[in-house]
Amino acid sequence: MRVGIYARVSTLIGQSPEMQLVELREYASRRGWEIYGEYVDSGISGSKESRPELNRLMSDVHLRRLDVVLCWKVDRFGRSLKHLVNALADLDSYGVAFVSLRDNLDLSTPSGRLMFQIIGAMAEFERSLIQERVRAGLRNAKLKGKTLGRPSRIVSLDEMTRLRKGGASLREIAKIVGVSYVTVRTRLLGRVK
Repeated sequence: MRVGIYARVSTLIGQSPEMQLVELREYASRRGWEIYGEYVDSGISGSKESRPELNRLMSDVHLRRLDVVLCWKVDRFGRSLKHLVNALADLDSYGVAFVSLRDNLDLSTPSGRLMFQIIGAMAEFERSLIQERVRAGLRNAKLKGKTLGRPSRIVSLDEMTRLRKGGASLREIAKIVGVSYVTVRTRLLGRVK
């Protein structure tokens, strides 16, 4: 089994990924796994959208170079429940197991896969609650008479027509009058096709 070891520390002041790496190497050795690569993000917050080494790890997963992703703790790998669930589903779709050493989470086992299903169900529940709150907030705003969405922009159809007759392209007209290309196309040419 080819394993990719992932470690991350948020700051370089007083933190080193070496403690994580030592334990992860020992664990991989005990399991008889071949360490394909070590992916270490140093001084990078877990809340960052893009982490270079995590991106490289996921690239190697997509190239089917790994059988297992091993990390010290789940919070070192995922920045949020949503990100974690999506990343784990991505790993699963490539047949790559995920193991978190300190959390005793091993998705290569039946009980680990059950835990993943529970995490996924919780994430779906969280998404549903957020959607419900947003819809309730929008309903409440409408009841209070608030106008939702971007404010309407008054654009002179005569000016757009004059510019078009003068040879300007739809994109040029959009730039001049300060609206989107689609708005110009809709107003000058009728329905959007």
